[in-house]
Amino acid sequence: MATESTASVIPMVAQLRPRSRSISRALAGYCALTKPDINFLIAIAVFVGFCMARSSTWQRFPIALLVHTLLGSLLVASGSGVLNQVIERKYDARMRRTSRRPLVVGTVAPLPALWFGVSLAVGGAVYLALAANWLSSLIAVITIVCYLAIYTPLKRKTPMCTFVGALPGAAPPLIGWAAASGSLSSGAWILFLILFLWQFPHFMAIAWMYREDYDRAGYMVLPRCKNRWGFTCLQTLLPAFLLVPICLIPALDGDTGRVALLGTIFLGVMFLFCAVRLAFNRSNTVARQLLLASIVYLPSVLLLILLDRT
Repeated sequence: MATESTASVIPMVAQLRPRSRSISRALAGYCALTKPDINFLIAIAVFVGFCMARSSTWQRFPIALLVHTLLGSLLVASGSGVLNQVIERKYDARMRRTSRRPLVVGTVAPLPALWFGVSLAVGGAVYLALAANWLSSLIAVITIVCYLAIYTPLKRKTPMCTFVGALPGAAPPLIGWAAASGSLSSGAWILFLILFLWQFPHFMAIAWMYREDYDRAGYMVLPRCKNRWGFTCLQTLLPAFLLVPICLIPALDGDTGRVALLGTIFLGVMFLFCAVRLAFNRSNTVARQLLLASIVYLPSVLLLILLDRT
């Protein structure tokens, strides 16, 4: 009897294994659609904006409000990432760097992904309005509309899409600042400007590394003419150069101390050095080094400004 019982259970277990693997792949696919790597940088920017807006001591710091703000912001950002991939799935299939995305390989179907993205985006905006305030929610809504309705289709129209895309990309600290204070002061716009400028060398490094991919997919993130390299250098060097003095403003205004002053100068010069190297060397290796430098630069500068505030 025991042997027969065991024998009958084995096929059932064998049937459950493929089903379990299928569920795991689907869950992993939905998670990948939210772009968790990008959300990490967004969370840091929202966190810094929120904390910089609070003048109270740490003993009276509104931790619950911060958690609500981060959660709502990440829901909106995740929804935006999902909806972007729903819109661009046929173009993603033409690019090597995006050809393994869940919607391209079929791990997640388009319609469920669409509802998933809408639910995250709308839910996040409503959550921010209820748990934080209407201003943070309004900024989040404007951000996602600008990203999906303007920047996303513009990538197939003109190289100036980078400028448009940098506007919603710089909004996270505004959301954090608005949630913490209910308004936007000059400090919020300085953080916005840092993120705005940072995106140009960051994205130009990506665009140059995968220029053939973007051309194959029909994206015009770089001009398709002899001025392509000049355009790349201009959008890399000028913003990287401007970041050096812009990051000094909090210290010069007395909002941060000497550590932030020296640290942001050092990081800015190193970041500019990597940008200059790309201007003199068109290799993908140097572009990748600039990309890595940008990923280190942004959170380091933001955290320096936050931790050394006066």
